[in-house]
This record gives sequence, structure tokens and C-alpha cells, in this order.
Amino acid sequence: MLDIREYADAYAVEIAELFHQSVHAIDASVYTPEEKEAWAPTPPDYSFWAERLKVKQPFVAMLDGSVVGFMELDADGHIDCAYTHPHFQRKGVASALYRRVLEVAQASALTRLYVEASWVAKPFFAYHGFQEVQKNEIERRGVTLINFTMEKILCP
Repeated sequence: MLDIREYADAYAVEIAELFHQSVHAIDASVYTPEEKEAWAPTPPDYSFWAERLKVKQPFVAMLDGSVVGFMELDADGHIDCAYTHPHFQRKGVASALYRRVLEVAQASALTRLYVEASWVAKPFFAYHGFQEVQKNEIERRGVTLINFTMEKILCP
């Protein structure tokens, strides 16, 4: 059974690997190998991820003792990272994480959620009521990547 948990330091390596695997599993017709490597360098920088995760404190989806997804929610309503392990995509993991994020956002009286969604994440967020605000070009390690700022206005 899928369990959504608070972050613990013990999940850092698994999350770093999940992030890397998720990005590199994207079809090359969507993001080229060069774009994926710029986005998620090989090997993952485990110390960077350990420090990042201590600050971000993502929600973590666990199944049978393994991390299968994670999603971050900043205090201002920014969803910074939302990733599901490639073997568990389209099985409700991201939706379960999003439901937890939405519960916390509403309990915190946030009026807006926003995200910079990749081409592959854009349909997920659109399905959950996010609207595209703008298309972005960002540079990572000398490579230009495309993502989309999307937002959802929450009822007070």
C-alpha cells in the first residue's frame, strides 16, 4: 500500500537516484540525451541532494519500503520538484503526493500553487487544474531546457 511520509535523511540517496532515473527515462523525442544530462548529471551529486532535501523537506511516497516518488512544497506555494520512479509512473503516485501537497497548502491558507513543469509534467499539472502562465527557457550546464510556469489559484 502506498504511504505518503514526511522526509527523513535516510531517504536522501534513494531520492537522488530516483530523480536521476526519472529524468533519464524520459523519451529522447521529448528531451535529448544532452538535455537530460544537463538536467540530471551522471552520477547524481549525493551531497548536493542531501543538503537540498534537508531544506526542502519533501513529501515522500513509499511502497514496500522503497521510495517511489517525492514532491516538494515551499512555504509560498511553489512546487519545486515532483518526480515518480519510472517503474511507478501512471499508477497514482504523483496524484497521491499532490493530494498531500494540496491538503497542506489549504491548511496553510495558501491562495496559489505554482510550478515550473517539464514537457512531461505539464499534462499532469493541467489535469489537476493548473493553467500555463508562460514558457521558460533555462540554461543548465550550457544547455537550454524548456519548461512551463503553471499556477493554480486556491479558494480561500
